Amino acid sequence: MTMKQNTDRISIQVGLSGYSFKIYAGDEVSSSEWMSSDRIFTTSEFQKRYDAVDIAVFTPKVALVPEQFYSPETASRLLADVVMLKENDRVESVSVPEYGAVMLYSNNIGETLTRVISETVMCVDGSKASPLPVMYYMLKELVKLQDYNKIVAAYMDGILYLALAQGSTLLLCNSYKAPDFTTAQYFIFLAMKKLQLNPEMSSISFMTHLDYEQEMSLYRYFRSVEHI
Repeated sequence: MTMKQNTDRISIQVGLSGYSFKIYAGDEVSSSEWMSSDRIFTTSEFQKRYDAVDIAVFTPKVALVPEQFYSPETASRLLADVVMLKENDRVESVSVPEYGAVMLYSNNIGETLTRVISETVMCVDGSKASPLPVMYYMLKELVKLQDYNKIVAAYMDGILYLALAQGSTLLLCNSYKAPDFTTAQYFIFLAMKKLQLNPEMSSISFMTHLDYEQEMSLYRYFRSVEHI
């Protein structure tokens, strides 16, 4: 694919087992396979500069709090109330104005790989992207969906990431330990049952790759399965 200099965007996903990326050049989108960390210095796409760089980190150490409850002084305590933090975990925050909330998170998972990518892949002006949780990008995608029932999911390194909304109302934003995809599906259906959402009337959008069997399994229950 011919790259248009200074008009492209790259979106990178980083997990414990490696990374993948998508490049958006005008109306064209190209995707990589899931790649191991030892290939990072030979990935030619990382040697170019882009108009915009997004780095999504698969970290379950995330919490969403209403804006009125957030303060920098209490961020670590608020996150520690809902996830297990290690002593050296650095807690950061990012605003999610679409839902009147602030996302608290720690990217201290696969940190070395994330840091190398953020220092290697730069914008055209030389600036570096700030790695953010994949859940942050899931909420951004949730807002874009046109359906009334909005479902965005991702599955990576044995963890399901799930966000659900009805209209403009966010209903759920959470992650679940799921050693296999069958367990991941169980949590999806459990959440939908509790929130009284009908899968047959809903589409589900995944931000991670689904193999043929996984996709067909979801199609048995959902109106459609989308990839974003």
